[in-house]
Order: sequence, then structure tokens, then C-alpha cells
Amino acid sequence: MGLVEESFIAAAGPGGQNVNKVATAVQLRVNAYALRMSPPVFHRLKELAGSKWTAAGEIVLTARRFRTQEANRQDARERLADMLRDACNLPEKRAKSRLNRVGKVQRLQGKKIRGAVKAGRGKVRLD
Repeated sequence: MGLVEESFIAAAGPGGQNVNKVATAVQLRVNAYALRMSPPVFHRLKELAGSKWTAAGEIVLTARRFRTQEANRQDARERLADMLRDACNLPEKRAKSRLNRVGKVQRLQGKKIRGAVKAGRGKVRLD
């Protein structure tokens, strides 16, 4: 198998005789290993593909939104391009929040107050 393989299948759903007679849906199979991506991009692609990822390392996209083969073919290719583009985008690193001394003291003071409130909710003991 090459890098990309297209096949036309009969689409399901409404459409009457046309949908029953004409194979307008497109199934696009892409060999992810043949794309030769770097490991981080490959793992992001695998995560993005989700259930579209097969055990053989292929991405299977099915496009059946339109009535014509050409429109469905274009739709499948655009969806694949979007997925590859998203996989190549590096997620922004989260900046670690910095807490100053006053903020830390206030947070601990609030925790003490909550602890005292909760401690006061215990059983009443008559000694």
C-alpha cells in the first residue's frame, strides 16, 4: 500500500435511489508510518485521530456529507490536512503561576479559618 489510498463506498442515510445506487462516499486511508513524522508530532496525530486510527497504523477518514464523489473527496482531503496541521502545531506551554509571600500567608490563613469552622461542627460533648 502507498501513502494514501482512496476508495468509494455506498453512503448510508437519506437520499433515496441515488444513495442506494451510486458510491459517493469516500474512504481515505493514510499510512501514518509512511508520513515520517517526528515522534512528538506522531503522538499528537495519533491522539487527534482517536477512533479513526487502526491497529495497522492507518488513519481512516470517511466523507459522506455531499452528494458527489468529488465534493466528498475534497472534504476528506481537507479534513486530513486539518488533522495534520493540528498535529504539527506545538501546544503552548503552561506558564507556572507564581505566588508571592503575602498571597501564601493569606491562603494559609483562609485554610485555618475553614478548618476552625469545620472543627466546630463536631458532636456536642457535655463534660
